[in-house]
Amino acid sequence: MAMNVRTVTGALQRFAPFHAPNWVLRKKGFCCKMSTESPPLTHCVTLPNKQNEPVHIVAAPGVSHSEFWSAVESSLFKQWLHNLQTENGVLSDGTMALKQVLIQGVDMFGKRIGFLKFKADIFDKQTGKKVPGIVFARGPAVTVLILLESEGETYAVLTEQARVPVGRIILELPAGMLDDNKGDFVGTAVREVEEETGIKLNLEDMVDLTAFLDSATGCRVFPSPGGCDEEISIFLYRGRVDKEIITQLQGKETGLREHGELIKVHVVPYKKLWHSTADCKVLVAVALFEMATKEGLLPPLSS
Repeated sequence: MAMNVRTVTGALQRFAPFHAPNWVLRKKGFCCKMSTESPPLTHCVTLPNKQNEPVHIVAAPGVSHSEFWSAVESSLFKQWLHNLQTENGVLSDGTMALKQVLIQGVDMFGKRIGFLKFKADIFDKQTGKKVPGIVFARGPAVTVLILLESEGETYAVLTEQARVPVGRIILELPAGMLDDNKGDFVGTAVREVEEETGIKLNLEDMVDLTAFLDSATGCRVFPSPGGCDEEISIFLYRGRVDKEIITQLQGKETGLREHGELIKVHVVPYKKLWHSTADCKVLVAVALFEMATKEGLLPPLSS
């Protein structure tokens, strides 16, 4: 028995689900409309000690092809995967498993990745519960506690900067991110101090305060391990200067203006340093310096 087109169309309208976007009904019949969305970018890796547990890496909507592969191949991401498998890493004892990583955001600093945002699906094998795994990756950084003696008083050098993430103007130690994969912590520290304060330091006068920590800590400090991978090496520099130098440093405007750095130098008496700012780098540096001094671990101040 013949059925006209209008009857067919009416029947399809009754049975086609309202939420099915791939079906388009037309007055003279119907056709199948293929989705124009590109399949998600994916990659699969196998960790050295987890050969039977492949990890799927997926790009979130909005992450471009180049950003995705820059993230996968970045030292930030590779270092994070390595950290998972170290002696005290999350995956070291086999009780947890990494199933998937969702790359959510990539910020480029020129040709290299500056910041990387991703979500890791890590599960406890016994309970099946997911471990919180949102990561803001920025990698290693350095900071320097500069102590200058003048006329019987010890002064600390701080920088004043606008820190948009916290919405505040912050007094903090001169600091910076490592801008290469060579791990030149001391060299980076010296460059950052010169850029942010104008003070030129000698490499041989730098003391790594974090090196006094137990080796199991990695000899770094983690300011916010619940959400960020940043690990900081804290150095100490001590010197003797004329009072004129202290006066010249106070309020000096520095920083790389082309990089958006608007920095003002502050010099405060060391005895007031611990309650002059909420910068955790300052407070950790003071604690390390005081304990290293108490234990007699610091070299004598050269003249």
